[in-house]
Amino acid sequence: MAAKDFYHDKLKNALIKEGWLITHDPYIIDIPEMRPRQEIDLGAEKIIAAERGVDKIAVEVKSFLNASLVYDFHHALGQFMLYLIGLEIKEPNRHLYLAIPLFAYNYFESMRLIQLGIEKYQVKLIIFDHDNETIESWIN
Repeated sequence: MAAKDFYHDKLKNALIKEGWLITHDPYIIDIPEMRPRQEIDLGAEKIIAAERGVDKIAVEVKSFLNASLVYDFHHALGQFMLYLIGLEIKEPNRHLYLAIPLFAYNYFESMRLIQLGIEKYQVKLIIFDHDNETIESWIN
């Protein structure tokens, strides 16, 4: 099992506060032809409405605590893309999100290259406040 990101439990608590049921911690993608197995930080479900059913997500949490937030983003984007491939094979109706702390998102807002990367690769984001354990926004 991989080590949890520093803010893993804070994001988990924020999701629970918003009514999400944590179903996997971690969410494992174990496809024999795609070794090594992949471990996305969390899997969660939320009943949306009787007619819509259950919304399912997988969330990769990143803390962005290294000296270079840009380097951390490069690493996070690569993980996100590989997890997306595995998730499309294993459970294509589950949506993948990258969860990042508010301070990192605010830093990246002024960086056009990172904004273009998020747009080009259609990275869905959860922006969370780690101090208050709340979700600030969902970006689809």
